[in-house]
Amino acid sequence: MERQLHLNILTSRPPMAGGLQSSSKMKMGPGRKRDFTPLSWSQYFETIEDVEVENENGKDIFRAYCSGAHGPVLLLLHGGGHSALSWAVFTAVICSRINCRVVAMDLRAHGDTKVKNPDDLSADTMAKDIGKVVEVLYGDNPPPIMIVGHSMGGAIAVHTAAANHIPSLLGLCVIDVVEGTAMDALNSMQNFLRSRPKTFKSLENAIEWSVKSGQIRNIESARVSMGGQVKKCEEPPSRPAVSNSIDGIIEEEEDEEVEEESNKKRMKEDDQEIKKESIFTWRVELSKTEKYWEGWFRGLSALFLTCPMPKLLLLAGVDRLDKDLTIGQMQGKFQMQVLPQCGHAVHEDAPEKVADALATFMVRHKFTEFKEGYLC
Repeated sequence: MERQLHLNILTSRPPMAGGLQSSSKMKMGPGRKRDFTPLSWSQYFETIEDVEVENENGKDIFRAYCSGAHGPVLLLLHGGGHSALSWAVFTAVICSRINCRVVAMDLRAHGDTKVKNPDDLSADTMAKDIGKVVEVLYGDNPPPIMIVGHSMGGAIAVHTAAANHIPSLLGLCVIDVVEGTAMDALNSMQNFLRSRPKTFKSLENAIEWSVKSGQIRNIESARVSMGGQVKKCEEPPSRPAVSNSIDGIIEEEEDEEVEEESNKKRMKEDDQEIKKESIFTWRVELSKTEKYWEGWFRGLSALFLTCPMPKLLLLAGVDRLDKDLTIGQMQGKFQMQVLPQCGHAVHEDAPEKVADALATFMVRHKFTEFKEGYLC
């Protein structure tokens, strides 16, 4: 049971018993129909910037979404398979709480970032990317920066801080990633990835699946962030060889027990749907990144504890703490807060709670101030 609870430390985990189940055959239930149409990034961020970074092989271009003009910079790093858009709703909330700037970036091989070597997702390379992006954005005199990372992004944030790639680093916030539970989950990760749909007939269907499966429990966040997780297939298949449309969700090929007549009818309907709609698939093939997983997480707790700046750890459940962090927390080496009733994508499921926790932490350490008129 404990192993099952941590299956999805790299992406987002469906909720367990008592909530929505991970089966993609779920019905909506009574009540009004929910809206799964996509939302634009521009409703949450002020600007987009494509940051050009020089490297040995040429130029890499990192997509960054930005908001705010004054105060310390919140540098936001997303989880594996996600994109900077996962921070959209959170950004709107935190900017209403405190004086700050936000830079949410797509990590290499994710979102709309374009790099010469997208296959290199080592912790060392990705941490260096962060430092280079900061250098291009701010030159030799960067503003005070608070780095915030979720899951894989949290691990990369720790590696970035420990290697001192950001000289003006104020603090470090890690969201729902702990070495012990992450390492335990790796053995089951490929099975989880294989269980996901391979394709979706539309972006709306991808959004609907993410909410119904429990990957993202906040519909508003799913509507803006799923566009960063999936992309249009370059050449849609003539018919859906790996997925079929049932109740508006693309799901894996059914068992052969389904009646032949029903199969033929469904295939005909799907052929018609494909002609009308584009096929979407995952932007990142996470299963191919397996050789880097251990490097992201092994030794992470000790590395986190050695970082000298003020640290905040936000978790979806207290059961995630491993031995090193439990001892460190008892010794007061970092601040911890548990945000219950959230899935793994804590900042998407409960953006206001995460914003409140981070705002309080930053004000307490005198990194910034609450905005005038905001009642905390």
